[in-house]
Amino acid sequence: MSENGGELSPVVLFNAGPLAITSTVLTTLGIVALIALVAWLLSRRLRDQPGRFQTMAESVVVAMEDAIRAVAPDHVKLLLPFIGSLWIYLVIANLTGLIPGLHSPTRDLSATAALAILVFLSVHWFGIRSQGLRSYLRHYISPNPVLLPFHLLSEITRTVALAVRLFGNMMSLEMAALLVLLVAGFLAPIPILMLHIVEALVQAYIFGMLALIYVAGGLQLQQLKQTTQGENHE
Repeated sequence: MSENGGELSPVVLFNAGPLAITSTVLTTLGIVALIALVAWLLSRRLRDQPGRFQTMAESVVVAMEDAIRAVAPDHVKLLLPFIGSLWIYLVIANLTGLIPGLHSPTRDLSATAALAILVFLSVHWFGIRSQGLRSYLRHYISPNPVLLPFHLLSEITRTVALAVRLFGNMMSLEMAALLVLLVAGFLAPIPILMLHIVEALVQAYIFGMLALIYVAGGLQLQQLKQTTQGENHE
């Protein structure tokens, strides 16, 4: 199925050797380029007395810092580049479906799976960086080695759930909007538009917040262990 005619599945645009370049890949690259360009332009014109765009950008950064601080107060500066970039990308990607002729990359399971794998790897990267490899891996057999399979299963299931949740919600949103437009035509474009915007923002927030919770959990394992040991000594 192609995207022409309102169909939702990504279409292969061309092949780069053994790799098939789909509309999802091209749209994603465009979003990344847009984010990089805007970040570069904003960073070139920073002033002590901020203008309108700098004020908006600073407000977004402060809001993301507050959200991270609520979950991982000791790791705000460490997590802001990753979690903040993830939130910004997801908001733009989810809203891309509002542009005529384009679809949200996040309604493609391959894109959401890539994001979920990135979160999975980041959890372990931040955890190992914070605690060391041996200490981090030890939590998989704590408090009993019998729990190792359950810990591994939990890692797999939550990664799959991340990918499927975002994919399912964005796919169903675009399908619902398409069906309503087919039935009602353009008699109700504004409610559909508002529904798409609200749902896109909610799904971006949920995915980013879950990623933050998972990463913060990996970072704070050592802290929780030390707290437990202190309580046992008391």
